[in-house]
Amino acid sequence: MSKYSFYIGHLRFIANRTERINDEVGLMMDILNSIASQIENRDKFTLKASELRSGGRALAGLAGFLQKQILPEVVSAQNDVGEKQVRWVIDTSMALTSKILMHAEITKDKEDLTLELPEEPS
Repeated sequence: MSKYSFYIGHLRFIANRTERINDEVGLMMDILNSIASQIENRDKFTLKASELRSGGRALAGLAGFLQKQILPEVVSAQNDVGEKQVRWVIDTSMALTSKILMHAEITKDKEDLTLELPEEPS
């Protein structure tokens, strides 16, 4: 079992529950599932050059959903462990989004990108 099982769970939850209203949303959800599958076995994941911008948007969307919908519930329930994990997912997803989009700009969407996850919350 991955030490990032809580992150994998959030990625898959969003990917599987989001309505695929168009091809772009479908691609973003496929990318979230791909990231989850990759980090099941290692502490990093790779996005293809063609997936960079959609991957960045997908991770930002995950962070936004958690910030607006889930974090307030976890805080009000006084679930300290859950709060720490949700905040980690939000912070990590936004930091990854920034790195992904910066790489996409610098490389003009021409180079794949491998990203390592930070240490999980303790």
